[in-house]
Amino acid sequence: RRVSILTKEGIVTGVTGKRAIHLMSPEDRKKVPETHEIWIDLGVKNKEEAEALVRIGDSAVYDQSFELIRGSVGVARAFDDKAGAYAVMEAVLRLSQEQNLAAKVTAAATTQEEIGTRGAMTAAFSENPDFAIAVDVGHATDSPDCDPRKYGQFVQGGGPIICRGPNINPVIFDKIVACAEANQIPYQIEADPRPTGTDARAIQVAQAGIATGLLSIPLRYMHTPSEMVDLEDIEHTVQLLVAFSKSLQKGDRGIW
Repeated sequence: RRVSILTKEGIVTGVTGKRAIHLMSPEDRKKVPETHEIWIDLGVKNKEEAEALVRIGDSAVYDQSFELIRGSVGVARAFDDKAGAYAVMEAVLRLSQEQNLAAKVTAAATTQEEIGTRGAMTAAFSENPDFAIAVDVGHATDSPDCDPRKYGQFVQGGGPIICRGPNINPVIFDKIVACAEANQIPYQIEADPRPTGTDARAIQVAQAGIATGLLSIPLRYMHTPSEMVDLEDIEHTVQLLVAFSKSLQKGDRGIW
């Protein structure tokens, strides 16, 4: 698979290497290679040429661009969580045109969610808001091999997924649902009995505790180079964030 290596001098193209199937034994063909058994081929002749192009620690990403494949359905790498970051940014842009917002709205694009929600920890501690909504992606389970009895029933194109559970403040949950219904925004509900696998789990316990909600954009094929979303779900997430922010009044608190 082709990759782009991000160096100080620019992008260097490489290919993940693996022995051709014709040269493998039947046992090797069934084996999933481990990380140390995969290399990136830069098309160079020796180590010196490679070291002139890249350095240890340079990041490499799959060379997979965005493409609309059907209607509003798009495929790209890293929709998790570029889709969420875009939704937040677009919501803030639209809110900037509002004249009578009662709430101060702050946005944060956090880092290192996958390795410990570290960016959310520091951002939530710094801002200490009255309310917070984490925006991430969630599993669309409408593909052939997903059992809705096990994973829940979440449809791509069905609107943002509103989470409910111990990680979620019930006042925020009710307010988000009310905003969706008042503005005829399609939505889906997920029940999660544990701390969610999102920044919401870090935000909830920051400072003395922050009333937290979670919106997830339905996504197929998470953590692959070809993640799939319906752009309408992203748009409806933006609309719901805007509606929620506009609904807040001075003195609102996440206390029930």
